[in-house]
Amino acid sequence: MLMQAIDTYLALRRAAGFRLRSTERYLRYFARFASARGETHVQSQTAVDWAGHARTEAERHRRLRTVTHFARFMQIEDPRYELPPEGVFRGNHQRPTPYLFTDDELQRLLAHTQRLRPAGSLRPHTYSTLFTLLAVTGLRPSEALALRLPDITPEGLVIRDTKFGQSRFVPVHATTLEALDRYRQCRCRIAGHIDHLFVSLKRRPLSLGSATRTFRQVLKAAGLPDRPGRPRLYDLRHRFATRALETGPASRELISQHMLALATYLGHSHITYTYWYLEQTPKLMADIAMSCEAFVFGGPS
Repeated sequence: MLMQAIDTYLALRRAAGFRLRSTERYLRYFARFASARGETHVQSQTAVDWAGHARTEAERHRRLRTVTHFARFMQIEDPRYELPPEGVFRGNHQRPTPYLFTDDELQRLLAHTQRLRPAGSLRPHTYSTLFTLLAVTGLRPSEALALRLPDITPEGLVIRDTKFGQSRFVPVHATTLEALDRYRQCRCRIAGHIDHLFVSLKRRPLSLGSATRTFRQVLKAAGLPDRPGRPRLYDLRHRFATRALETGPASRELISQHMLALATYLGHSHITYTYWYLEQTPKLMADIAMSCEAFVFGGPS
């Protein structure tokens, strides 16, 4: 009975455009836990007990929040569904500190990418193009890996079905399009006319796991840092965003326009995610401090 209610809940929300992959996983896991106790509806204590089995506080919070949303939805028609209490687990989530590659470090990374084995294969070209594309466009790694040949147009890139279920158009520089076209020609000669842009040596779409493992391999070969806050594939996107802000306009009116344009370009669901990048480099923090001082004490801002 509980599993059937979950099916209904997921179907209705997906009809409204939600993906709910993690939600489905959580709810089915919870349903099996509750069913083992002989329960057919959400019970507060059972929900708390189940959520409490997670390893981290943030994960416990996500679990309980997911069950609470489901219970609140079902309670409208069936009062036997109990709402778990609030505030049981803390949901504070700290974003990992980004590693901002210097120009020299990025060049070293790309140089070692071109030395990947097997020599003479498509692999060095694939990863060199992929890592460069992430650095010059700020795409999410998953977005770049999902690119298909028709998504490359003379005006830019079509990013389909993104993190938030929407598509967007990303203009890119002419030199980037030329580099993508050279890679595409090489890829088609070696790997055939598979629809995906980035493919593995087995002529299959390149996975995020494979890209991440190769990224770490190249980092080690290039002698780049490997410590807490160490470089991640996603940090190439962070580098693009912070550089875009560092080179932005100086006046307040133009800054607002620049931030909105960058948020749209990056595919952020809310502009607050873009403002987060203002805290990530000494230069940007110094600019903020100077602006605050000018606002308080007077002077140019």
